Amino acid sequence: MAKLTHYKKSGQVAMVDITAKPATERTAVAHGFIHIARAALQKVRRLETPKGNPLEVARIAGIAAAKRTAEWIPLCHPLPLTHIDVTTRLCQNGVEITSRVTTTAQTGVEMEALVAVAAAALTVYDMCKALDKGMEITDIYLVEKLGGKSGRYVRPRLGNSHSG
Repeated sequence: MAKLTHYKKSGQVAMVDITAKPATERTAVAHGFIHIARAALQKVRRLETPKGNPLEVARIAGIAAAKRTAEWIPLCHPLPLTHIDVTTRLCQNGVEITSRVTTTAQTGVEMEALVAVAAAALTVYDMCKALDKGMEITDIYLVEKLGGKSGRYVRPRLGNSHSG
């Protein structure tokens, strides 16, 4: 099992010192999903929601949140992000959200990608809660990461329960 890097020998929590690490290009892709009731989803498709286009607002919210990840997650390093892309896709039972975040830095952008999909999903909830209070945010996970000392990681495919 890997050593926990955010602890000092004394047991105190600490931010990892990345001073000596070289800056390299790093990319992370994350996924999230929000289940929405069929009637509410039809209104989203037709843009008949009380607050406007929830998918476009969610996309912008995800981008903004990725840029502020270090404020959400206490031990994350603030990073100079060079690219953030958040996409949404209407599915039969909800909205699939994907983010791709890139930087050239001393540490990776997995948390930024995950924060982007979480914020986008929460924004869809906020924009659509008048239509469906029973929405459920699920399946937030890292899909892939590239760069850094550990190299490439690709999440094994476990099937997709989100019908197009």
